[in-house]
Amino acid sequence: MPRNIEQIMGHGCAFLDYNNDGNLDILLVGKQMALYAGDGHGHFQDVTHQAGLDALHGDFRGCAVGDYDGDGFDDIFLTGFHTAALLHNDHGKRFVDVTAKSGIDTRGWSTSAAWAELDNNGRLDLCVANYCQFSDSLDHMSTQLCPFDGIMSACRPNTYGPEYARLYRNNGDGTFTDVTRLWGMDRADGYALGVAFADVDGSGRRSLFVADDQAASDLFLNRGRAFTEIGRRAGVSYQEEGHGYAGMGVDWGDYDNDGRLDVFVTDYWNEKKRLLHNDGDCVFTNQFDQLHCDIGGYPRLAFGVKWLDYDNDGWLDFVYCNGHTNDNVQQMNAAMPWKQPTLLYRNNEGKSFSNVSAGLVGDALSSILGRGLAVGDFDNDGRVDILVVDDTGKPLLLHNETPGVGHWLEIKLIGTRSNRDGYGADIRATAGDLHLLRECHSDGSYESSSDSRLHVGLGPNTVVSDLSVTWPSGRVDRFSNVQADRVITIKEGQGVAGSGQPAGQAQ
Repeated sequence: MPRNIEQIMGHGCAFLDYNNDGNLDILLVGKQMALYAGDGHGHFQDVTHQAGLDALHGDFRGCAVGDYDGDGFDDIFLTGFHTAALLHNDHGKRFVDVTAKSGIDTRGWSTSAAWAELDNNGRLDLCVANYCQFSDSLDHMSTQLCPFDGIMSACRPNTYGPEYARLYRNNGDGTFTDVTRLWGMDRADGYALGVAFADVDGSGRRSLFVADDQAASDLFLNRGRAFTEIGRRAGVSYQEEGHGYAGMGVDWGDYDNDGRLDVFVTDYWNEKKRLLHNDGDCVFTNQFDQLHCDIGGYPRLAFGVKWLDYDNDGWLDFVYCNGHTNDNVQQMNAAMPWKQPTLLYRNNEGKSFSNVSAGLVGDALSSILGRGLAVGDFDNDGRVDILVVDDTGKPLLLHNETPGVGHWLEIKLIGTRSNRDGYGADIRATAGDLHLLRECHSDGSYESSSDSRLHVGLGPNTVVSDLSVTWPSGRVDRFSNVQADRVITIKEGQGVAGSGQPAGQAQ
């Protein structure tokens, strides 16, 4: 029997440091949750029971990681099919379900979620993406499956009514207020699958990209407790032919080192993926073909996506995972596989991208039902690793063993006036001829959360001559001559831990 739309959309994952030991842990999301504690050397221990996650009951799909109460330990929001959960981290020992008190609506079909400090008050607010009005109690033949060339398969999302992304303001007491309408976020197009925040206009405020499935995607510009939808004017809502695309995963990053954040959005099979270059003044153009990303990419149905500098040359590469939505797709198209390989593209100094997926080794090359994807350096060796969900089997943990990589710096931020995770802070680094912008976040991809430490590839350079951190509070901390090839911690207004005070005057 073919899978229906509820059964095909998959699950997410996360890299996080839930116990603050400096080593990344792994969270796998599903009806049965799984948490694995990492030792920083590539070994993981199942701590699901100790953390209390085996007591959760619900059809969970995705996750967002962030310290919403500023106690120094990252909490988790879980999305799901007609369920959701806010889990408070009890000092790295266990997670406590505080959903009932939170005021967050859990009734919809939520997919991705993202934390961000939206009104510069030092607290993380929450955006929750919601998909469509589907119920698995619907009559099977008329509303769960639809004919495609006479073959019954999962219906398209617009067979059902849309659900919409919701925005929740953090009240600072463990509760949240739905400000979707008050702040102008109620003008979304619906069918949301991916959400990611970024400062797209240099205002110091986090705006929001919402990737919608077979509908116009949305870009909400943050004007300070008021969001204006500018997607159509910005050129991110439609394909070039003028119709909506199947937006799945989304991630922000400055791929050409011009000091502006660009955005990648994954799409359906035989569709042009959206590598949207930020031209300035909130105008974006799709450069997917021009940058030669079409090779191998068009036939794939892509979900999770992340920017990463896997070879530490100072230029952001990207990776995305794939897998068709229809498990009987080969009855409709014999050349189109259900399971598909993960694709990795190398950045050629912002001028083009090369498909280097053939360099993946062993299981990394395997065809899977790819859905969630996260990135992070789980063994602290300065090379970014990849975690991919195979929705029909075991996850792929891809250890980065790229030879001859450049130098690097990884930065953990701790906010004082800003949110404690430092989400929304951006760093600008100068190392030799490289001038780099990186923004602190854990969101992006699809239903997943990544390592929030800022990873900066430095190429041949062993020193960052100038480093500035602009915090959501507006404070700027500046440093000079920061040595490479190490993980450092920067606390807002208090310098680099263990290496003295900023060389320059903080503002």
